Amino acid sequence: MTRFPFRTASTLMAAAVVSIVAAACGGSSPAPADGIRPLKIALIAKSSTNPVFLSARTGAEAAAKEITARTNVPVEIAWLTPPAEDGQVQAQRIAQAVNEGAAAILISSSDAGKVTGAINDAVDRGVEVMTFDSDVPESRRFAFYGVDDMKTGEAVMDELAAQMDGKGAIAILAGNQNAPNLRKRVDGVKQAAAKYPGIRVVDTFYHIETPQDAAAEVLRVQGAYPEIQGWAMIGGWPLFTRTLLTDLDPGRVKIVAVDGLPAELPYVEKGLAPVLLAQPTYLWGYESVQIIFRKVHDKEEVPVHNQMELVRVSKENLGTWARQLQEWGFSDVPAEYLSLP
Repeated sequence: MTRFPFRTASTLMAAAVVSIVAAACGGSSPAPADGIRPLKIALIAKSSTNPVFLSARTGAEAAAKEITARTNVPVEIAWLTPPAEDGQVQAQRIAQAVNEGAAAILISSSDAGKVTGAINDAVDRGVEVMTFDSDVPESRRFAFYGVDDMKTGEAVMDELAAQMDGKGAIAILAGNQNAPNLRKRVDGVKQAAAKYPGIRVVDTFYHIETPQDAAAEVLRVQGAYPEIQGWAMIGGWPLFTRTLLTDLDPGRVKIVAVDGLPAELPYVEKGLAPVLLAQPTYLWGYESVQIIFRKVHDKEEVPVHNQMELVRVSKENLGTWARQLQEWGFSDVPAEYLSLP
């Protein structure tokens, strides 16, 4: 798995101003340089309330600023993410992006079946489309950037089995049942669980992808199945609140979750989630925008599959990871973790 730091000093300088940009409603809007027409990239993530996608927006806007400064070509990020997960709304936002003159679209799909036609129509109208996080492989998108979802699910299960000494009842927390990337992660968890005779998977539990709904589902399931000793969370949704820190006993229940944003770090410190498998979600935006620019402006051939590596976060590297998040422009990193090793 990837070790950090990920970015060069110039990138980190760009990230330092990102928190100001992210507060704006419409994304970055650089002024045209020497009459050059801006290259507009529409960013359509799954949900504007999910912190992982807000960090992707931060990375995208930092990349746009960096490219603009480096090339004198104004790059604009148009944030067209719906407030809640809805594949049909995403399809509408794709059409909106085309109508509003986007040169390219970057999307994480909530429902591949509902956006494939819209993606293909955009391509037919001359707009390049790239996916991140949740792919739409049957569409005519030109590239994808993200983790290998099967391997991610397997890694979550392997880490959880290690925390549980290979035995006990577990539950899988799985978010949106229609998201293709999450279905693959669930398959990966189940495939890896089969290697451990002492592990029993109680069931897979889906939920609305808000922190409050996810935490409520964990507590509901834990109450219904008190024998559960481990949670394989293929997304970190409930850890964006502090609810489980007070309502679950780390001496009895262990969590391994995907993602490692600032709000999740107390779960590592307290031992309830001894391991987070962090997606460097900032890079979803940063790296994807760089790839789009090379494809659309520079007319380069780019790889179809661009893999992101997970970062294993534990007490041993909690401080290093906290500082990496701060360098990426996250302003909510708990100060007490910044001085840790």
